[in-house]
Amino acid sequence: MDVSRTASADENTRPRAVIKTAARQLLVKLGAGGLTLDAVAREGGLAVSDVEAVFPHRDDLLTALLIDAYNDSGAAMEQADQAAREAGAPAGARLLAATRALRRWSFANPAEFTLVYGSPVPDFHAPQDTVPPASRTPAVLAGIVRSALEAGELTAPRRQVPGPPLLLPDAEALFGGVPEAPFSDLIERGIVLWSSLVGLLVFQVFSRTHDSVRDETAFFDYAVAVAAEGIGLVVPLGEHTD
Repeated sequence: MDVSRTASADENTRPRAVIKTAARQLLVKLGAGGLTLDAVAREGGLAVSDVEAVFPHRDDLLTALLIDAYNDSGAAMEQADQAAREAGAPAGARLLAATRALRRWSFANPAEFTLVYGSPVPDFHAPQDTVPPASRTPAVLAGIVRSALEAGELTAPRRQVPGPPLLLPDAEALFGGVPEAPFSDLIERGIVLWSSLVGLLVFQVFSRTHDSVRDETAFFDYAVAVAAEGIGLVVPLGEHTD
C-alpha cells in the first residue's frame, strides 16, 4: 500500500469536506443567494485562498452542492425502491416507498432541498455536470412505471394527450422508448406524476399544508396515490412509516 498516496488523497479530500460543510451551514442560515467564498471561509475557519484552491468560483461550489444533493436524494429513492423490489412489492408499493424516501430526505435536508427545488439562484446557471445526478430521481420513477407497464399493473387511460407527442428525445430515452397504444402517452403522464411529487414536497417542506390537513404524512401518501391514478397505477394505502 502506498501510504504517501493515501495521505495525499486525505489531504485533498479534507479541505473539500470542510468547505462543503461550512457551505451547507450557510445555506441554512442565509440561503443560496447569500453564499460567497468569503462567507464560507469565515464559517469554516479557513483562509479565502484555501477555499479558492478547491472551488475557484462560487458557481463551482454551488455546482458541487447541487450534485451532492441530487446524488443523495436519488440514492435514497434507489435504495428504498430496491428494498421494496427485493421484498416482492408491486409497482404501486414501490412508488410509495421511493417517494416516502424522497420526502424523508427532503425534511432531513431542507436547505439542500431548497437549493434543488426552490427559487433559482441569481446569476447561477447549472452546468451539464449536474444533469446525470439530477436524472436519478426521474429515473427511479421511470423504472417503476416501466415495470408496472411490463407487469400489466397499469389501467389504460380513458383519454390520451391530444395531438402530436409532447416529448423531447431525452425523456423518451430515459424511459426506454415510447410505449405502444393505449399507453403511448405514458411518459407525459409520468412527467405529470413527477412534477406533482415535487410540488407536493414543496408544499410540505415549506409548511403550506400544515394548517390544512390533520396528518401530513398520511396526506402525502394519499396525494401520491391520487397522482399515480393519472398513470393508471394503484398505490396501496394504509400503514405509514414516517
